[in-house]
Amino acid sequence: MSFGLTFEKLLLIGLIAAFIIGPNRLPVYSAKLARFIRSMRQMASGAKNRMRDELGPDFDEVEWKKLDPRQYDPRRILRDALTESATPEQPQSTANTAVEPARPPVTRFDPDAV
Repeated sequence: MSFGLTFEKLLLIGLIAAFIIGPNRLPVYSAKLARFIRSMRQMASGAKNRMRDELGPDFDEVEWKKLDPRQYDPRRILRDALTESATPEQPQSTANTAVEPARPPVTRFDPDAV
């Protein structure tokens, strides 16, 4: 999920926050942010360790890349499905098959198609 935050926008937000907070309180808030990030990392690490303890050796064998929902791009899936070449199992001989003449595509406004 992207919120359209580029490096330049984050830098601008940081500069505005530094201006609003001021140079006196900036070290205090920076330390609070560092503690928050550290606690989030510890929480994620604890959850990972708990999963490893509960699942046992199966946890290491799971291919986590396959479970990443970001890999399922509908455009790529459709493109791959449409470009797959369907190869018949048995080749058909063209000598005994009748060839139908090509018909123009039927549109919604074609009175003969109804």
